[in-house]
Amino acid sequence: MTAVLPAGAGVRGDFGEFVRAALPGLLRYGHALTGNPHDAADLVQSVLEKVGSRWSAVLRKDVDPLAYTRRAMANTHISVWRRLRRERLVADLPDVGVESTDRLEHEPLWQALRDLPPRQRAVVVLRFYEGLSEQEIADSLGISPGTVKSQNSKAMASLRRKLGEGG
Repeated sequence: MTAVLPAGAGVRGDFGEFVRAALPGLLRYGHALTGNPHDAADLVQSVLEKVGSRWSAVLRKDVDPLAYTRRAMANTHISVWRRLRRERLVADLPDVGVESTDRLEHEPLWQALRDLPPRQRAVVVLRFYEGLSEQEIADSLGISPGTVKSQNSKAMASLRRKLGEGG
């Protein structure tokens, strides 16, 4: 299959073809989850390594491989986020700050989106950036449609509050 995958479409067969078709969307999703393209590429690579090593098992399951991969990305990102959010004390402060090259870093909407908890951010990204339905989001993240609705509602309230303060 060489066509671009529509949202929620599955690919049965060759893992390489799946990656070629799904990679742009997975990188966009990863960027929205992580907040920068470099971490997004790392996230996508690590998840695709895991999915690729279990590709035949993924195909035997009655799941959409794209939804399975998105769910794995969300779960992996949440695990990494939990592990890295712990405070790390250092003896000396660095002399030079790190410059960011992400062009969206100073956009108010992007900053507000990054401040959302990982699951809320994933729901918002899949709904409004990838255009998935509530059921497709629920399938991708392994949660109920009701949880998708509540997470979206909380996220939108938070975004409105944060963006209303600045505007």
